[in-house]
Amino acid sequence: MAFSATAAARAARLDIWTGPVDPQPVTGGITNTNFLVEDGGRRCFVRVGEDIPVHGVMRFNELAASRAAAELGISPPVLHAEPGVLVLDFVEGRTLAEADIRDPAMLRRIVPLLKRCHRDMARTVAAPALVFWVFHICRHYARVLSDGGSHHLERLHELMERCDVLEAAVGEIEMGFGHNDLLPANFIDDGERLWLIDWDYAGFNSPFFDLGGLSSNSQFDADRDDELLGLYFDRAPDTDLRRQLAAMKTASLLRETLWSMVSELNSSVDFDFAAYTDDNLARLERAWDAFRVATG
Repeated sequence: MAFSATAAARAARLDIWTGPVDPQPVTGGITNTNFLVEDGGRRCFVRVGEDIPVHGVMRFNELAASRAAAELGISPPVLHAEPGVLVLDFVEGRTLAEADIRDPAMLRRIVPLLKRCHRDMARTVAAPALVFWVFHICRHYARVLSDGGSHHLERLHELMERCDVLEAAVGEIEMGFGHNDLLPANFIDDGERLWLIDWDYAGFNSPFFDLGGLSSNSQFDADRDDELLGLYFDRAPDTDLRRQLAAMKTASLLRETLWSMVSELNSSVDFDFAAYTDDNLARLERAWDAFRVATG
């Protein structure tokens, strides 16, 4: 609560406001403290958060991605940025839920947005920008957990063996620019268009990671995975496409599980990371079994 009060005070005293403002907390963030600020009839979204090196969250990178996405009309405009603070136009709309993402009509709206992100963001984002390679990140998390004496260490060797298997299954990749955190709540529907927000983990990556993350975070079944692949590649999915998606879908859950384990050690945020770890471990086991079936 004290941190929220400090963040609110910081948001209130930004020199961009035309007069006194009263930042109102916006729930849902784990790596930022977020506020809605009304200033002179304009509604603004304020994100307060420093670098989080253990998770590879670097605010210069988030800012570069946010500006590129705004330039392309994928995300709202950036109104102000300074170390630890990002101010955006507030988007009036509803955040999506897992069931929304699984709806075929919504999926047909989401895929073109992702394709534009992967292709056009790579041409638009200003340097410097990071690379997000999930298998490197998983190995980094394993070192953090080992050094920190995590109570999950007994599972770590098996999880890292899976990491190697999944990386080999992905094979050669085509590089694009990924959002890399496709939780349903990072999509906003304003009734006319979709917006993609929160670029904390953005970076150059295989588009398959976003496809896998979209699938895993919204619990797609095999039929919905095939629909996703068909929409993205404009053709019926074959064995290779299914293998790559299954590998990245599983890798996204491996990374999310390890992210939560690391957060159990390091985060001061009031959030039940232990329960989140358990939930992602269960999802990971299901995805691993499906990957093994898909790859024989």
